Formats: sequence, structure tokens, C-alpha cells
Amino acid sequence: MLAGLFGSAPDQSHDSEKLLHLYWNRAELKKEFAGLRKEQFRLRDLVKQQEGATARLQQKLEHLENLLIDPEWASNAVTFYQLRGLALRCERKLARFAEQLKQQREQKQHNQLLVSWNDERMRERRIIERKLAGVRETVTELGAALKAEKAKLVRMKGFLKVFRRRTVTAILEKTSNQIAELQQQELELLDKLQQLKDRRPPENHGLDIATKRSINFMIISYAQQLFLHFGDSDFAALAKEANDKSVGGIKYGNDTDCQHLLRRIQKHVAIMDRSNDVAAVLQKRSQLIGEKAVFRSDDDAVPVATSVAAVFSFGSDASITESKANILGENYWGIAKYLSR
Repeated sequence: MLAGLFGSAPDQSHDSEKLLHLYWNRAELKKEFAGLRKEQFRLRDLVKQQEGATARLQQKLEHLENLLIDPEWASNAVTFYQLRGLALRCERKLARFAEQLKQQREQKQHNQLLVSWNDERMRERRIIERKLAGVRETVTELGAALKAEKAKLVRMKGFLKVFRRRTVTAILEKTSNQIAELQQQELELLDKLQQLKDRRPPENHGLDIATKRSINFMIISYAQQLFLHFGDSDFAALAKEANDKSVGGIKYGNDTDCQHLLRRIQKHVAIMDRSNDVAAVLQKRSQLIGEKAVFRSDDDAVPVATSVAAVFSFGSDASITESKANILGENYWGIAKYLSR
């Protein structure tokens, strides 16, 4: 009767398993649902961000269209983008110079590391080979001595052979043991030679602070060279300003003023394309920059901007002219992105 009311034990166990299975399925479904909701919110945020970016881009496009409708502002817009293009040209040249310089220094340091590593490996190899030669020579001598003692034992006859047999046998055993030990040493030395041959060269662990500083002095020197190409700090500032601001935020004057600026831009582009920067000039300027550079700490590779605000130019008579322009502090040509840190 009780079994009819409450069911048998196997039936209760089966029902419990089904309830437990349903519970875990529900928990997994809730977990998946929560994950889907989280993904939904993330995608909604991405859509909002994209809509905002699209709206801002549309505003810029409409703003540019309005500028181009006005003839005077159209000339200013063209001048703006030509100046920005000039600034970007300078930045690309600086970026290429910085990357090539870093690669050269890293390769030079790695080559020096490999030379040092290989010299040490050759020194160890010579030591092992000398030991190996000494072991083999000793084995040869002991082998000859062992052979001589065996021959001596064979030649002995009568009472003398009986009397000295034990002594000669002891010598033979001792010599054989010595040869066996030396042969083991030879194997160990050969193993060391193989390990030395299989040793992997060291990896390049990056540049030290002194090298990074010297690289940065050269990058600043090159940035100054680009600045000096303009021959006019105000014109260089115009190019930088166009790279920092948006179109319509700067007015260069009427159509005549803009045409004058456009001719100057073309002239400077031609000068930059023709110029061949002399490495000796960059190196000399770099040394002068390094003499004035101040750092916030011993671990800093980038100097304090105001300490390298002097721009050095060199005359044909080897004279040095110093002017002021905080190229690093004002981030001309995006220099901050290309310095070693």
C-alpha cells in the first residue's frame, strides 16, 4: 500500500534524476540567455558608436561642401589641404628616417652581441679541444705502455715469470682502468663539443638607454632639418597648424593671398624632393643637441623638450647659427610618435 502511495524506490530515483537534469538545463539556458543579452548590449553600443562616427563624418562633409560653395573659402580650403599635405610629407619622411635608424642600431647591436657570443663559444671550443687532445695523447701513451707490459709478460719465462706475474698484472689492470677513465672523459668532452655546436645564438633584448638617447638626438636633428627646409618658422607653423586643426578653422586671406601660399608650398615641396640630407650634418647637429639635452631621470630616453629647443643650422663657412623652436614640445611632424622610449 505504501509503495502504491509513494512509488517504488527505483521510480523515485528516476524522477529525481529527471528533475536534476531539468534544473541543470534551466541553469545552462539562463547562462546562455545572459550571454546573449550581454552580446546584444555590446552590439547596440557598437551600432551607436558607428552611427555617431557616421554623423560626424557627414557633418564634416557638409561643412566642406559649404566652404567650397564660397569662392574665397574654396581657395582657403585648397590652401589648407596643401599645407596639411606638406606637413604629412614631413611626417612621413621623419617616420621613415626614424624606423631605418632604429633598425640599423638594433642590427648593429645584435651583430656586436653575436660577435661577442661567437668569440666566447670559440674560446670554450679551443679549451675543450686542448683537453681532448691531451686526453687522446695520454690514452695513446698508456695504450703503448699497456702493450709493452703485455709483451714483457709474454717474454718472461720460468721462475721470473712466476715471481713478477702479480706485479705486472697489477700494472696492467691499473693502466687499463686509467685508459677506461680517460676514454670516458673523451666521451664527455665530445658531448660538450656537440652541445657547444648546438648552442643557440642569443636573441636581441632591445636597445639600452644610451643607444635610445643617441637615436632620439638623431631624430630631433632630422626634424630640425625638415624645419629648416621651410626657411621661415612662420611658414613651418602654418604647415603644422593645418595638420593639427580642421578645414575652415583657419583663413589665409583672399584668393590672391592663397595663390601666393600655394606657390610657396610648391617651392618647398620641390626643395624637399631635391635635397639630400648629409649624414655628417645630422650627426654634428645631433652632438650639439646631446650636449644641451636634459633628462628627468637616468631611465628616460626622451629629453625634456625645452632643453632641446635650440635649432642648429650650419653655414658654408662651417659657422653655426642657433635659433629657437620647440620642435619636440610642440610635436612638429608628430615627432613624439617616433622617438625611442
